Amino acid sequence: MYDHSTRRQLLGAAGVTGALALAGCVGGSTGTDTPEQGDSGLSAPKDTDVDRVAADPRDIPDPIDRDSPTTVEVELETEEVVAEVEPGVTFQYMTFDGQIPGPMVRARVGDTIDLTIRNPESNSMTHNVDFHAARGTGGGAEATRVAPGEEERLRFEVTYPGAFVYHCAVAAVDYHISSGMFGLIVVEPPEGLSDVDHEFYLGQHELYTTGDAGQQGHHEFDFPSMAAEEPTYVLMNGEKYAITPENYHEMQVETGDTARVFFAVGGPNKQSSFHPIGSVWDEVYEQGALANDPARYVQTTPVPPGSSCVATMSFPVPGAFKLVDHALSRVARKGAMAVVTADGEANPELFDPDA
Repeated sequence: MYDHSTRRQLLGAAGVTGALALAGCVGGSTGTDTPEQGDSGLSAPKDTDVDRVAADPRDIPDPIDRDSPTTVEVELETEEVVAEVEPGVTFQYMTFDGQIPGPMVRARVGDTIDLTIRNPESNSMTHNVDFHAARGTGGGAEATRVAPGEEERLRFEVTYPGAFVYHCAVAAVDYHISSGMFGLIVVEPPEGLSDVDHEFYLGQHELYTTGDAGQQGHHEFDFPSMAAEEPTYVLMNGEKYAITPENYHEMQVETGDTARVFFAVGGPNKQSSFHPIGSVWDEVYEQGALANDPARYVQTTPVPPGSSCVATMSFPVPGAFKLVDHALSRVARKGAMAVVTADGEANPELFDPDA
């Protein structure tokens, strides 16, 4: 098992320069120092409620292997938790089931989703959920509105295929999504999806806080910066450089493997330019539209906020393949990167770094 405390020590020691080197976008010093705690009046980091909010990208339901509809039972619990954005930086997140993105729901066209949503008494805010896969008022938002201590139930049939975002949709919808309340429901077509060796699940969102990126302390949510659409962080899976070898090294493959990536963008405001450094997307179902033919050999695919893509990639050579938002300042300075590590024999005929 990966030692979480060790990765905190490594990242803390690496600081800004180490993160930039990891991103592979710039080298050497940034020319600025990381602000010290208290420079902008931040309080000390708070005790955390959980070790991580980053969803394990491998923790998703299996592909559908049946040819008739059924009822898919889904339970979501809204959790408000303090966790680290990066070592020494804490934030009060809002989540579904304590993870970002929220759990991936998987169904087949014709299935009925039987949803139960709970809001524990320990929470301080009202929440709900809007499914882009549901035809009905607010995608279910009104029917699923739950105050602390309440529980609601919603049933709906999924009638069209695709990968669709769900998110909290109370009055301060942008605040709740930015704080982590979004996820993905994948509705497979009747014929299913093609076989791959691995499937991964990632979600991108912006975090607007009262501190600067990397500034030690507890960051409160900052509504003026959200209104100006100037995020402190742009994150994949809720933490800075969460799914990387230096943090949670959970996307590992062998040369010759194929992988499918389900990618949701919660936003609430910024489009992602989703790009695999060192490769291309072999196939992309743009905006998660699984009813359409995929685009082939795509270098960078735009994913608007509140949308998704389903993309496949292959690994003919070993290496660290960085999945980034190609608005690269978000990678180098705000945290928007995940890494797939491919191990195996080199193929110098295809790619020779020592020529």
